[in-house]
Amino acid sequence: MIREFVALTRRELLRLARNPGAILTSLLLPVLYLILFGQAFNLQNLGGGRVDPAYFLAAFRGAPSYFSYFAAGMTGFVSVTATLFIGANVIFDRLFGILKRTAATPAPAASIFGARLVAGSIQPIGLAFLVLGLSVLLGHLGLSGLEITASVTVLGAVEIVLAVVVLSAMFAALFLAIGFSLEQPQSYFAVVNTINLPVLLTSAALYPWGTMPAWFQTVASFNPITLAVDVLRENLFAGARSFYPYGPEVYLLGLLAWAGAMFVIAGLLARRALAPRR
Repeated sequence: MIREFVALTRRELLRLARNPGAILTSLLLPVLYLILFGQAFNLQNLGGGRVDPAYFLAAFRGAPSYFSYFAAGMTGFVSVTATLFIGANVIFDRLFGILKRTAATPAPAASIFGARLVAGSIQPIGLAFLVLGLSVLLGHLGLSGLEITASVTVLGAVEIVLAVVVLSAMFAALFLAIGFSLEQPQSYFAVVNTINLPVLLTSAALYPWGTMPAWFQTVASFNPITLAVDVLRENLFAGARSFYPYGPEVYLLGLLAWAGAMFVIAGLLARRALAPRR
């Protein structure tokens, strides 16, 4: 089983490496968000600078500027959006007969699913950290940039990496399982957009926390994207922890709970889809 898993993972990674255009296209949307949306919405300049800076510090939960708040959110945002096509690739492989040939090999269903999950998770994880690095770089180019005002410890760095990896892997597993379960790309994109858009828009990835109504804050606080970006923000911004009711490890545990639930759902869907047909 391990040998088949390694071979299938290597094949998926080679296919990804041979299609750099897909990687550049995936990176284009978050880059446009950072350069256009993020640069335009300098919310702390509202009122001609007459608004108390403490108000914005509370609204951004300790982030020194809206762009810094936004950049951390975009890291979580791209961790999810970059996984959308992982299931669509399965459907196209089925239409072209590739999946049928793979299923005819001695490789078990777990290896087929696991190989695609590992290979499919690498791209969103890499893109997420590229967005984080680009956000810092923009600040050195005379634009609004991500200001890391806290001293990030080794434990903090591990928490950040774990939050991004878990968030990417859980949605990759879910969308991959949906891709195995459906046969038409139109149906797939209808389903994943029904999941993806509400999850993104009810998170604290883009909206300043302090401007949300109380009911929206309650909804957002349980959102897995919010949990992931809260881990980033608490570790990146000095004094941010005073604006959060819990430490980053609590949000990370909540994210892991979400991941466990999603992996169970994905496993059930994938097992049913990959079961031998009688």
